This record gives sequence, structure tokens and C-alpha cells, in this order.
Amino acid sequence: MSKKRRIILTAVIVLLAALLAGGLGFVIWASNPLPAMPDAIAALESDAAVTITQGDWIAFAPTGATPTTGLIFYPGGRVDPRAYAPPLRALAAAGYYVALVPMPLNLAVFGVDRANAVIAANPQIEQWALAGHSLGGAMSAAFIDGNPGAVDGLVFWAAFPAENNDLTDQPGLAVSSIYGTLDGLATVESVLAGKPQLPPTAAFVPIDGGNHAQFGSYGDQPGDNPATITRAEQQAQAVTATAALLAALAEQ
Repeated sequence: MSKKRRIILTAVIVLLAALLAGGLGFVIWASNPLPAMPDAIAALESDAAVTITQGDWIAFAPTGATPTTGLIFYPGGRVDPRAYAPPLRALAAAGYYVALVPMPLNLAVFGVDRANAVIAANPQIEQWALAGHSLGGAMSAAFIDGNPGAVDGLVFWAAFPAENNDLTDQPGLAVSSIYGTLDGLATVESVLAGKPQLPPTAAFVPIDGGNHAQFGSYGDQPGDNPATITRAEQQAQAVTATAALLAALAEQ
């Protein structure tokens, strides 16, 4: 083999090794999400009010009832999906079917269309809303942009649509954007900057003193600001605002 070919071969091997190492590092990073807190794990137990089943997604349903309005929830990036069990359980206790959808490598960008499987498996649900926290919210908007009419509502928790997802041509879509005023990641400015991409009827619901991480139960998050309200209070306000959108859908 000539010297030139050896140099080229060596360069290719080095490049492939770097790509492999980088890819492996990414997989390891994504596969180690922020862990769910004990209260979130405890919220995954069925009781007289809420029945929980786990399969391709975690389903929360009011015990002994057959709801016709449902919510599909996409978790935040690199967050254990179980961290959202407390607020989603509360929504089920209020009378709604809720599907918490785990994502490949804990990143909703790799599972944008997973709502389709939930919808197909639950023909009894007549009205659907899609919701998500942070990256999960952005990917919820991406799903709706690519699947017009698939759902009736969209709920952001500390999230906003990507610049290439324009939902203004879906005037029948009910939208609620719920955000913490002390969020250090999805800042107030970035949330409100997404308003032109949403239907004019979109509601913006601030949670005074709320931050980014307290929408779930996974502890603090790098880059976030400290909240001035408790996690329980922030989640209760998020549940109230989300339930208001679901109640409006149920009345249609």
C-alpha cells in the first residue's frame, strides 16, 4: 500500500472512531435521565380513584369510569417519564384518560409520532389533547403541525413551538401555554415569542414563582432558577389550567 493510501486509510479510521465514540457518548448521556423522585414513583400505584396500567405507555384512568376525553403527554428531554406521574394522576382523578408516553433515548425528538399509537388504541376517546413539558411540548407542536386534525387541543408546559411549526392555520385547535415566571430555560420571553405561531385564541397562563423543573418531580435542573412556590403548588396550578382546556374540549 502506498504512503498516500495509508494516510487516507488512517484518517478514515480515526474519523470513524471519533464518530463511534461520539455516538456512544450521546447514547450514554441520553440514557441517563434526571431521575423521578420518590413521590412520583409512589404516584404510579393504582387505588380506588385512579387505575394505572403500564405497557408501551403509562395509562392513568379514573377507576370505574369510561372517559371520552383524553390527554397524551410527552416528557421533557432527558427526564425519567415517571417524574410526571403526580400531576398526570391528578388529571385522571378529575375524570380524564391520560397516556404518559416514554421516548426513545428519553428525547421526544426521536418519537414525535408516538401519539398515533395511543389514539389508535383508544377509539372510545372522542376528544384528544396533546401536551408536553419543555422538549416534549415542542415535539407536541411538531406532531400537530404534521398531523392536522389528529387532536383537538395542545397544552404546553414550559414550552413553545419550533420556528418551523406554524399552527395558525388550525383555528379549531384549542391551545394553552402554561409557564413559570422564574423559568431559567423556557424563559417568559421565549414562551411569549411563540405566540405568532399559534392560533389567535391560544391562552397563556403564567404560574407566578414557578420554574422549569417543578412541572415534574425530578429535582433541580441545570440552568434553571429557584422557584418561590412549592413543587406541589406549581403542579396543582398546571393541573388546573390543563383540566380547564380538557373540560372545554369535553363540552364540544
